[in-house]
Amino acid sequence: MAVNQLKNASPSKHPPMVCLLFVAGHNDVLLREIEADSSGRFEHLRGVPKALLPVSDSSDDTILGTWWREVKSRQLFTECFLVVNAHQFKYFERWATANGFPAENIINDGTTTHEGRLGAAADLDLVKRRKGLEGADAMIIAGDMLFSQGFDISGVQRFFRLRGGDVAVYYELAAEENAETRGIVEVDPMSARVTAFHEKPHPDTLTSRFASVVFYAVRSSTLELLPAFLEEEPETARRTFGRFFAWLVRRDVELFGMKLPAAFDLIGQTTLAEYQACASRTPPGTLADESAPVPITRRAYARVGLIGNPSDGFFGKTIAVSVENFWAEVSIVASARLRLVPHPLNDPNEFGSLADLHGISRKEGYQGGLILLQATCKRFYEHCSQAGIAIAKRNFTLRYTTNVPRQVGLAGSSAIITATLQCLMAFYSLTEADIPKPLQPSFVLSVEMDELFIQAGLQDRVIQCYEGCMFMNFERSLVEGRGYGEYERLPVANLPYLWLAYLSDPSNSGKIHSNVKARWLAGDPVIHEGMKRFAQLTDEGRTALLDKDWPTLGRLMNANFALRRQLYGDDCIGQAALAMIAVAQEAGVPVKFPGSGGAVVGMCESDAQRQHVRELYESRGYVFAALVPHEPSQP
Repeated sequence: MAVNQLKNASPSKHPPMVCLLFVAGHNDVLLREIEADSSGRFEHLRGVPKALLPVSDSSDDTILGTWWREVKSRQLFTECFLVVNAHQFKYFERWATANGFPAENIINDGTTTHEGRLGAAADLDLVKRRKGLEGADAMIIAGDMLFSQGFDISGVQRFFRLRGGDVAVYYELAAEENAETRGIVEVDPMSARVTAFHEKPHPDTLTSRFASVVFYAVRSSTLELLPAFLEEEPETARRTFGRFFAWLVRRDVELFGMKLPAAFDLIGQTTLAEYQACASRTPPGTLADESAPVPITRRAYARVGLIGNPSDGFFGKTIAVSVENFWAEVSIVASARLRLVPHPLNDPNEFGSLADLHGISRKEGYQGGLILLQATCKRFYEHCSQAGIAIAKRNFTLRYTTNVPRQVGLAGSSAIITATLQCLMAFYSLTEADIPKPLQPSFVLSVEMDELFIQAGLQDRVIQCYEGCMFMNFERSLVEGRGYGEYERLPVANLPYLWLAYLSDPSNSGKIHSNVKARWLAGDPVIHEGMKRFAQLTDEGRTALLDKDWPTLGRLMNANFALRRQLYGDDCIGQAALAMIAVAQEAGVPVKFPGSGGAVVGMCESDAQRQHVRELYESRGYVFAALVPHEPSQP
């Protein structure tokens, strides 16, 4: 399988793309240390270029061989070229013969010493001129760094095509890594655009921990700028890829960053100790590496809205609390194939009888949690592709469980999605640097609204991502401008005694918002003024909570319910929900809806008072729970 098979890359509307593997460097620390080693263990590796070293002690495969196999298998490129120096040319020529690489695609830059080198950018220009690459895009890769077997090169090309600009691959520096040996990039988290490119900066000047590797995707138009760069940089030492891309950024050429989480080893100058450590361990992604996979489990808690809801879907303000009483739990574990496991209760596919099927379907509906897992996975893949986050080619098994009561407005669906997102992030080693916490609620909301067409607001997703007690401001300019609102943590210790009561057989909770949303979109002044009033109540509730002024907080909760009743009307709210409210009013305690219906949340100023309220509700057949606010764990 040589060059003719690479030319069978799938036809598309995009320009052709070639792959350029660079192994032309001199002054290799690893080779010098192998030469100096007196143990005799590495005698067989003396003089061997770094790119042709075996990837592990248990394999004869070479670093360059793994790249060539990846390039061939993907059929993304019309040609693949290997850029070498004259000093090591014969090694690579022999490798090419043995591995089916076309010898005519080896470009010898004619240099034999570090002092006589051309510089990486000049080598790139040499390839362009010698092989006539006009009109072709290029993927530029250092062929002497080792990638994980889970790495997917096609993801880089997809991101390059999606963005329409050049792409620089980067990763987050480990704590022990020296930034002075790396190119450092600054990346805008919203646009993924590279805003600055620093070639081996001093640690005191660091403004980013994102390190660039020699892995770029560039447009043909960018390659045409090489002569201008080389003319401005006559010194060989300055003709590096890092300085070329820094030059492009200063010229406002569109360059986007794509993050690879822990995808590479043996980057740049490598010591013998580093190579030994890498070669002695099982190659990432092999079956041995996953012989005893460890499950990752994440839990997202139900929430109650204290003040402001339902204005979160109307650019309003809210205060909400996560509670430990109810949660959704998702676990993920590596597996040979990707599996989503149905929940035996929530996703039934076996029934005792036709009458049993009828009863469960009438009460529970047809959509359990499995579609939430599937939609989250689909959206996660899209988000990573669009945001420039390369994820390893690993499969998994995903399963969930939940004890959040259905259809009572406690955000059970978004809890499943939130926990699934957290599992996927942990499985693929993503952090808040990849998907910032303020954007995670927006991601969860996009799963519900864009994938499943569920009308909702940001409140539930914010409180489930942040946990605790949160004040949320969803001002339109903030949400539309940056994708999220303004979030403030309030002290959980200042909360009164909270409780929840709900129907044991609730009706569908999705009908509450429908009419008001339509009126709001139509510009109904009554609805718009009502939503402004919800925001005012929330501001006053924030002050009451900070002051631990429970009587005022209680009056605001009652006012919140009264306003909601005025805007929605009794027919929309329903007599069953109003009957639950009446029980608390009879006891003289503040009460309102925690979400979209099916339950009520109230407050008491003592546990004894809460016990009295419990007895009232339970005597009338309701389910009652003394709520336990969930404090977020410390990072």
